[in-house]
Amino acid sequence: MIGLVNIRIRSLGGPSYSFTVPSPFSEATGGFLEYQPSDYDYLRGIILFGQNQASYKFALGKSLLELASQGREAVSLDELAVPFSKHVCAHLQNAPKQGHSKKSEFLDGCRRYNNGEIEEVALFDHTRKHGFNAVIKAFHKVGRIDVPTRFFLDERKSSTKGIILTPEIHAVCAGAGEDVAEEIEARWRLVETAWDLEINTSLILYDSSNDQLTSRDRRRQVTSARPALNGYQRGKCFYCNRHVEIISGSSDLAHVDHVFPHTLQRHGIMENLDQVWNLVLACVDCNLGKSDAVPDSTYVEKLETRNNYLIHTHHPLTDTLIRQTGQDPALRHQFLQKALDLAREHQPSVWSTKPQGDSAF
Repeated sequence: MIGLVNIRIRSLGGPSYSFTVPSPFSEATGGFLEYQPSDYDYLRGIILFGQNQASYKFALGKSLLELASQGREAVSLDELAVPFSKHVCAHLQNAPKQGHSKKSEFLDGCRRYNNGEIEEVALFDHTRKHGFNAVIKAFHKVGRIDVPTRFFLDERKSSTKGIILTPEIHAVCAGAGEDVAEEIEARWRLVETAWDLEINTSLILYDSSNDQLTSRDRRRQVTSARPALNGYQRGKCFYCNRHVEIISGSSDLAHVDHVFPHTLQRHGIMENLDQVWNLVLACVDCNLGKSDAVPDSTYVEKLETRNNYLIHTHHPLTDTLIRQTGQDPALRHQFLQKALDLAREHQPSVWSTKPQGDSAF
């Protein structure tokens, strides 16, 4: 049984407010997980809700999945350094800023490798010495607490001189490793964009022509929209809760849907409907069935809950969502109420469907 905790937040320029969430994990995430989390949920929570001071957690998460897919258990730091450094070097080529710190001995070595100044062997040795100083110890921490599931054991002081992959990471890898890897990559690219652009405005938009989240001027493709949105829906349709996939070519591939239909923007009735606050993943039946209809108010309430969850975490789009929808929960509620009133005024068709499972929220 999960107990309840009360969280109080003081909004900028306004009164404080509070909400009750399950503990212990939800205290760190702002209430996202309202059920007994699985190991899969804990791993996603580490990636989605952990602090983003640097990108090392993303590189380690992807490396763990790769090594688990190979059936590995005991992994030395020399062996871990290979996938870890390769992921960081690949991202540095497109996003030079990989953290808040202005100076990093580890990243400097990765840059030297990318510039052809050192060989691969030297890169791996440099990574073993400087790449794991904090990330191994901090990986399982979300907020102020450690998640109860361990995906690896720190054995750097033992004869292993590295880590031991646990059965839990092997199970997640076997069941949903590809999805998690896609979500880690999407999260990583969003964080890089936030660091690079110092996002404080509504800079991330949806480009329906290629299912990409892009910068506002459309010149930069940030990440595929599906894995970026899926972390908070746990592979479920926003409307009916049935299972959806995020990997291209899947039979149940999720559609990126505008909760308030995009036709309202095309006709000049509403603005900014291509922004993250209005985007969810839907199954093909719900997406086609809803079409240009206005969603039932229960889905607007669900959208409000989803957006508030994102804002209460360390999500790189927190500032964007606040700028788009309001500084505090009361203003965000007013924003959605106005949107609903305006949509209903011009589009009398209202759509809803029957749930086919438990909600992700």
